[in-house]
Amino acid sequence: MKTQEVFNKVANKYDLMNDVMSFGAHRFWKELLIDWLSPKNKMNIVDVAGGTGDIARRILKRLDGNSMITVCDPNKEMINEGKKIKKYKDKIKWIVAPAEKLPFEDNSFDVYIVSFGVRNFSNIDKALSEAYRILKPGGRFLCLEFSKIQNKNINQLYQYYSKTIPVFGKIIVGDEKPYEYLTRTIKKFHGQNEFKSILEKINFEKVEYRNIFNGVVAIHSAYK
Repeated sequence: MKTQEVFNKVANKYDLMNDVMSFGAHRFWKELLIDWLSPKNKMNIVDVAGGTGDIARRILKRLDGNSMITVCDPNKEMINEGKKIKKYKDKIKWIVAPAEKLPFEDNSFDVYIVSFGVRNFSNIDKALSEAYRILKPGGRFLCLEFSKIQNKNINQLYQYYSKTIPVFGKIIVGDEKPYEYLTRTIKKFHGQNEFKSILEKINFEKVEYRNIFNGVVAIHSAYK
C-alpha cells in the first residue's frame, strides 16, 4: 500500500485514530515539542506533513492567534479535513506538496516542523535537504517521531500493543491495512542516534534529541 493511499483512507478519522492509538498521549507529546520550540510572534513557521494542522493550531493557541503558519502536506484529503476546522482558519496557509519538493524559496522559514511524518517520506535524504534549503541561516528544524524504546520490558509491552492497532483501525476506519502499514513504518524507522547522524550529514548543526516515554517517541532539534 502506497503512502498516499494510506492517508486517503484514514484522512477523515486521522485525529481520532491518533487519540486511540496513543491513548491521547500524542497531545502531550506535541505540547512538549512546542515547549522546546518556544514559539514567538512573527516567527515564519512551516509544518511539513502537517496533515489536518493540529500542530499549527496548538502553536497559534500559544501565540493567541497572532501569527501565520504554513501547513504543507502531500495529501489533498488531509488538507481538506484541516480546512473544515474553523479555529484559527484564517491564520493557516495550506499548501499541497511533498516534503521532497517544497514550493518555497531558499532561506524562507525560521522554523521547520515535522510531526509523525518523517518516517513516511519517500526519500528522507532529499526531504531533509529540502528542509535545510528552505530554512534561514540559524533556522531551526524540529521533528517529533516514534523511535526506539530504551527499556526492554517496556519495548516488549509496546510490541504486543502495536499488534492491536490494526484492529482499532478496522473498527474505527473500517480498514486495518493502513494501520498495518503505519506500524511497519514505525518498526523500520531509524533509531535516535542514527537519525541524528543523518541530520548531521545534511549539514545541520547543534543536533540533539530528547526521549519521551523511554524512547517510544523522540523530539529531534537541529539548526541550519
